[in-house]
Amino acid sequence: MPHFRRHSAEKNKRKQQQPLRKNDEMKTTTTRTTTTTTTSATTRIPQNGRRIFRSRPRVGVVLVVKNKSQSGEAAENAPKASGVDRSLNPRVADLNESKTVALTDLARTLKERGEDVIGLAAGEPDFETPDVCAKAGIRAIELGKTKYSPNPGTLPLRTAICEKLKRENGVEYKPNEIVISNGAKQSVTQAVLTCCGPGDEVIVPAPYWVSYPEMVTLSGAEKVILKTDIKSNFLITPGQLEKAITPKSRMLILCSPSNPSGAVYSRETLEKICEIVTKHPRLLVLWDEIYEHIIYAPNEHVSAASFPNMWERTIVVNGFSKSFAMTGWRLGYSAAPEYFSKAFNMLQSQLTSGPSSIAQEAALAGYVELGDKGGAPVELMRKKFQERRDYVIERLRKIDGVAIETPGGAFYAFPDVTKLCGGDKGGFVEGFGPVKGSDEMCRYLLQEARVALVPGSAFGVDECIRISYAASDETLEKALDRITQALDPKKFKRSGSW
Repeated sequence: MPHFRRHSAEKNKRKQQQPLRKNDEMKTTTTRTTTTTTTSATTRIPQNGRRIFRSRPRVGVVLVVKNKSQSGEAAENAPKASGVDRSLNPRVADLNESKTVALTDLARTLKERGEDVIGLAAGEPDFETPDVCAKAGIRAIELGKTKYSPNPGTLPLRTAICEKLKRENGVEYKPNEIVISNGAKQSVTQAVLTCCGPGDEVIVPAPYWVSYPEMVTLSGAEKVILKTDIKSNFLITPGQLEKAITPKSRMLILCSPSNPSGAVYSRETLEKICEIVTKHPRLLVLWDEIYEHIIYAPNEHVSAASFPNMWERTIVVNGFSKSFAMTGWRLGYSAAPEYFSKAFNMLQSQLTSGPSSIAQEAALAGYVELGDKGGAPVELMRKKFQERRDYVIERLRKIDGVAIETPGGAFYAFPDVTKLCGGDKGGFVEGFGPVKGSDEMCRYLLQEARVALVPGSAFGVDECIRISYAASDETLEKALDRITQALDPKKFKRSGSW
């Protein structure tokens, strides 16, 4: 029976915990995008209307938030050396580095240096690629299938994707409506760049995957952030969406199960959202299904494209990195009507051309040989993630000041830490100082607990932090022990209590 080869447990012996050196820095760039003219949950963000902020320097691991030039100033203020103009395209200069990538890289660097740091920042399954897929990739190399693939991907894989979408999701596509790319991130980017531009608005619910707003920035469109919170289980309501739509609205980006919250849209809620969307001829839906197979009962995955009149206006994005633990293979795809997919294919031809021929052979084997929803290997992984979810949620709920909803899918916990570090004063730790907001909370936990997490500010919700439970049971237990100790009320003074 195909199976996942589990990563080995953590190394038998860890080096003794050492204080992080003073010059250890987590270099990230961040912006908070708000307006002062509205108090609603909808925030329209013009390209030059961004408020820049930086965290306070402290001894230990420091979040360094660099102030960036505004779009109109990028060229004028660009540094020059030796007669070389170093100015960048303003849209590129306005982009932020991914905090998830920065924190994951930092944790990896610290561990390589001998620091006893636990990294729970990466959105990456801690399972190996299924044997069926791995062996197919090896065979592809041995058989010489190492040449350029067709630009939109191989016909056998595109055909298999069509069959999968019809069988599992209830939506029908032809192979020429599938474009396989170097990861779902590229598929999302191509969809946004192709369909959106200056003068358009893109509706992005928060919390959002860190790259969605940056892709909108790159397109020249305006971001419309719909803020949610733990009370709504981080899901937008149909009424909230309806109020946000304007004649400029071009795209709504939805991800279910969600990164970072793990929230899942019910069939009933999604149906109402789709009814609203169909009232607006210009409005498209980018439906990100990358976590569709990592979902926990009673939740179910429903495709937005399956609702009446939605197929024509929906761009489905999916891939193999999460369900098949194929992150490093870099393979994703979009499914859309030909009038969109043809444009995606054209753009890809000028960016990267076709994706890896080897990765496509591996993915094809997964779809053909493993059966519906990835078969036994994916189900094994899903069950293990559910066990870990239950454990992490139970531990977090025992920490005074932490609020948490049970995620319906993916492999993230997104606890609200407002009572710990929110408000005007935030929290306080003797010898560390004030801990205000998610950035400082994550910096404190990295310095004090040696656990790398991602601040909610990266996802547009500063009240929360993201914990990935894609790690071994032993690792999760150790990490939560450290977090619990670091947040002990005797040490960590709650917001407003000092």
